[in-house]
Amino acid sequence: MIVGGGAAGFFGAITCAEAMPEAEVTVLEKGPQFLSKVRISGGGRCNVTHACFDGREMTTRFPRGERALIAPFQRFQARDTVEWFESRGVKLKVESDGRMFPTTDKSQTIIDCLLKAAKAAGVKMRLNSGVERVARKESGEFELTLAARAGSGERIVCDRLLLATGGCRSAALGAMAVSLGHTLEPPVPSLFTFHIETPWLRELAGVSVESAEVSVPQAGLRERGPLLLTHWGLSGPVILRLSAWGARALHGLDYRFALHVKWLPQLDAEALAAELQSRRKKQSARLVVNTPIAPIGARLWEQLVLAARVPRQTRWAALSRTAQHQLVQQLMRTEFRVTGKSLNKDEFVTCGGVKLGEVNFKTMESRKCPGLYFAGELLDIDGITGGFNFQATWTTGWIAGKAMASGAETVP
Repeated sequence: MIVGGGAAGFFGAITCAEAMPEAEVTVLEKGPQFLSKVRISGGGRCNVTHACFDGREMTTRFPRGERALIAPFQRFQARDTVEWFESRGVKLKVESDGRMFPTTDKSQTIIDCLLKAAKAAGVKMRLNSGVERVARKESGEFELTLAARAGSGERIVCDRLLLATGGCRSAALGAMAVSLGHTLEPPVPSLFTFHIETPWLRELAGVSVESAEVSVPQAGLRERGPLLLTHWGLSGPVILRLSAWGARALHGLDYRFALHVKWLPQLDAEALAAELQSRRKKQSARLVVNTPIAPIGARLWEQLVLAARVPRQTRWAALSRTAQHQLVQQLMRTEFRVTGKSLNKDEFVTCGGVKLGEVNFKTMESRKCPGLYFAGELLDIDGITGGFNFQATWTTGWIAGKAMASGAETVP
């Protein structure tokens, strides 16, 4: 039995059924549709994996789970994922930032592939079948009781059980694992954007910066990458990465902290001052607000100049040393007060879940309850944005499926 009809559950079910055709493999999904997170991922395109074909290097993209994933990624990594889907007629493409999507740019392509593979392997699939509780019988089998609305309290017995219920957004979602002897790392959000009330920032919604350095000195966090200005504050890959690495620290700050942005990370203070001095000589008659330093765009540059308290009508020739210093400081370290967070679009990645020391990553089997397996975000594993979380899902699902088929027992 597989509890959870998402990516991890389906990959585990398909792998198990293909490796052991005589087994009866059933996926139980509490909702009205399978693979709902796959459908919305990547803006509806499904960021299947990342073009990082060195398993050890890929583990460095995981704030939680890096060491645990070293061995699993030696067995099933991004290259294996690409081959798995291509062998079933789905070709993937690599984008400039390394993210990989189906060539159709439609998540439905991935959903159709998984459903077709599950059907071909003989996997039974049940919707609206939420599990209310699970118990271990004296015989060693598991007894699952479905929620009344799902099947009038129907009970199902199985000898091997895979829990792939997704991220533990609350302790309740990890209740089945806990009931079978496991403990959870407290769940907190990961991969989120920042709320910032600064009016001029919000007026620039839609403006992007190809590379900025952002930091939270209070938490010792620092990242560099593309930045996006939004109606509610700041987003983009660099913010999402920062939120992933700092998930617990930022939660501890109640998502209220000072954020510093360095708009031209390739320049230090001395080089930036020299650039401004050069403009005083070469563009002396031009207005400071009208002559941005690339790659900062015109609208953002104007607001940064005004935020540095340089009057709008100031020409480069009239820029005082004090004003130049203020502008350097603004470009080197604009400070914003973060007042909250938002999820990254409709996606939700959680920091927290089943403690990794309680799971044997050679088989994904529980060290506390033989015959019980885990895969996907129910584990205390999460990666940065870019297809890494899906790769961990495919890998843990594949290993769990193989082990369930072979009946592997827990290795100390």
